[in-house]
Amino acid sequence: MPPEANEGKAKRKVSVAEVAQEAVEQLRLPRPVIRTSPAADFTQVVHVPTWMWVQPSSWGPVSESASVDGVTVTATARPRKAVWSMGDGASVVCHGPGTPYSARFGAHSSSPDCGHTYRRASFSEPGGKYRVRVRVVWDVTWRGAGDSGVVPGIAMTAEQSLSVDEVQAVVTA
Repeated sequence: MPPEANEGKAKRKVSVAEVAQEAVEQLRLPRPVIRTSPAADFTQVVHVPTWMWVQPSSWGPVSESASVDGVTVTATARPRKAVWSMGDGASVVCHGPGTPYSARFGAHSSSPDCGHTYRRASFSEPGGKYRVRVRVVWDVTWRGAGDSGVVPGIAMTAEQSLSVDEVQAVVTA
């Protein structure tokens, strides 16, 4: 196209929303790392509380900025909740990463914020284990060029298998 054809046409101005979308797409949210007590390589026990948490270092704000044609936008993602699918039909919603187990709580204590108690063994499941999934839901806020917005519900997931068994007691005289 000859230069004269572009005369009088204004260069398209980038919108703040477009730059915000670019900043959101650049976010690298951590994949959750599942932790349990008893640990996943040990057998969980029916009617004994299982503690769940995601690695605490992955539970915090993540920010990225994008700049296009002088418009700069910063997007910040914050984890809102962890939704656990326990493999036995139960679902647990935790509004934080969960509390790592410590002996100071006692062996049969329930987690103060993120736990589940299995009611039946996992023998009849594929591989003899329950498939546990966690979905960490993040909300993103963005700010730039005098504007702001929210992108709710971006999720990162992980899964792990847990073996659950029953413990039988034998009483003798």
